[in-house]
Amino acid sequence: MRAISGLWRWRGNPLCRGTDLAEAWTALAALLLVLAAAPLAGVVIGSVAQGSLQNAVRDQQHSRHLVVATVVKKLNRVVLDPDPESSTTGNAHSRVLADWTAPDGTRRHAAVLAELESPHPGDHFSIWTDAHGGLVTRPLDRATATTHAVLAGAGAAGLTGALIEGGRRLIVWRMVRRRYTRWDQAWDRAGPDWGRTGTGS
Repeated sequence: MRAISGLWRWRGNPLCRGTDLAEAWTALAALLLVLAAAPLAGVVIGSVAQGSLQNAVRDQQHSRHLVVATVVKKLNRVVLDPDPESSTTGNAHSRVLADWTAPDGTRRHAAVLAELESPHPGDHFSIWTDAHGGLVTRPLDRATATTHAVLAGAGAAGLTGALIEGGRRLIVWRMVRRRYTRWDQAWDRAGPDWGRTGTGS
């Protein structure tokens, strides 16, 4: 809006300098670029991120398996949930020695975190493993992937707008520096005659 009002203000004004019009046109061009390029960048980056993340969701859901483990014994104190994407924030976990059968049929025995506040030998709980029974994190869900994609798109749109505004400010700064340089040159030429106008000297 400042760009449009600036162009209107200088319309037909005898005091208008070329640099004033250039600044106003630069501001208007930057505004139009932000309105066009920032949303486009957001949509493109968001779409690419969405496609990539949804592929990762499919891969993880295919390669990660929920299996039932059995507590052998409790190892030490309760710890906080290490998975930030778990459904409940701050779930209590206990470190236990457990047995489970991998999807490929092999038997596994290792220390794991169980979603049990006070585990006892023989208690059952669920863990995520790969096809060979190795512990993995819970697979990414589609809603979380979409949220990450939206954030990526918003970040790309904001960054594009910031880069365009930074370019506009740099161009205007160079214009102002050139204007000051010309003023200094004009002042240097007029300086020796300053104050002598009309004195007849």
